[in-house]
Amino acid sequence: MELHVAKDTQQLSENLAAFISQYIQEVLQKQDRFTFALSGGNTPKALYTLLAKEPYVNMIEWNKVHFFWGDERAVPFEDARNNARMAYDVLLDQVGALPENIHVMRTDIEPEQSAAEYEKTLHRYFHGRETTFDLVLLGMGDDGHTLSLFPGLPIVHEKKAWVKAFWLEAQDMYRITLTAPVTNLAACVVFMATGSAKALTLKAVIDGAPDPDRYPSQLIRPENGDLHWFVDEAAAEALQI
Repeated sequence: MELHVAKDTQQLSENLAAFISQYIQEVLQKQDRFTFALSGGNTPKALYTLLAKEPYVNMIEWNKVHFFWGDERAVPFEDARNNARMAYDVLLDQVGALPENIHVMRTDIEPEQSAAEYEKTLHRYFHGRETTFDLVLLGMGDDGHTLSLFPGLPIVHEKKAWVKAFWLEAQDMYRITLTAPVTNLAACVVFMATGSAKALTLKAVIDGAPDPDRYPSQLIRPENGDLHWFVDEAAAEALQI
């Protein structure tokens, strides 16, 4: 695990944009496509905005990047809470991503059917490969959740399925999510965490005893890949570094 600490959220986003741009370029020197699982929520918006501007918009061969999502709220695409909608608005439409390279978690069908279709798509993409995604971008909630892996829920213990849908009572909606098994087969996983409200949780996730029921982010440990944490000083204040 490699920890990257920035002064603030803006500096974190700038550092991560540079990291992602360089990493994509390096991978595309060795293969003809790059698979990128995007994160939803508010934290990555500044990052996506930077990637869609100079210099990165012209440094990255966007026509070779294939986009996926880590999780999705089962709300219509037009709903502001839809993760794919946010990514289209801030990144995909701005960089001219090819429609055939964009793989949303469908919310116009039953959640369980959407999860099953997504799992089939992933198995087609990654069949015969030692790793799955080239890059998975994740956030961490104040409660230690990542993706839609929330504390104390059965999804935390999923060992086989790559994609699952489930009803989240606390939010009165279905969620569709990648699971720990497929995420841990990625070549590179990057977490973003910002703000002092996450400081004690971040310390528990990184330095604490294993307790994934309480801190599901602890589940994410790539088997044959790299793990990076990009955090700001506020989130890192409880770490001894």
